[in-house]
Amino acid sequence: MSFNLDFTILLAILGGIFLLVGLIGTVLPVLPGPPIAWAGLLASYFSNYSRLEIWMLVVTGIVAIFVTVIDNIFPSLMTKKAGGSKAATIGCTVGLMVSLFLGPVAILITPFLGALIGELIHDSSDKRRAFIAAFGAFKGFLLGTGIKIITVICFIWLFVWSIIPK
Repeated sequence: MSFNLDFTILLAILGGIFLLVGLIGTVLPVLPGPPIAWAGLLASYFSNYSRLEIWMLVVTGIVAIFVTVIDNIFPSLMTKKAGGSKAATIGCTVGLMVSLFLGPVAILITPFLGALIGELIHDSSDKRRAFIAAFGAFKGFLLGTGIKIITVICFIWLFVWSIIPK
């Protein structure tokens, strides 16, 4: 085997790994899922096995940036809409980080609890308002995460489509 063939196989494998790490990054707050997944598409583009075209990379790159920005806006927007403070948004993020140590089921519980605790620390005088604000932060988290998951799954589908021979 030649070096070029080995390198192009490595690029295709690296692309697949980046896509899987990007998928994990859709639920982990420390990893920017869509940009990492897009880097997987970029790596696979340079492989001889990929049928991706440059316009596909440009469009998916714009989508990755857009989704990442939206994911950072939704929690704050939904929290404010529900009458909450930044403390609920921060609590939601902290709750998500705590869920990393508690298992996958905790991902659905701890962000809400973190938002509720954050809002109660901010203002404990109105527990009903804190609950509504926490729910708003949680909806923003779910919406942003859902959009990231759908985006990265589409990137993975595009990757698989591009490397399967015609």
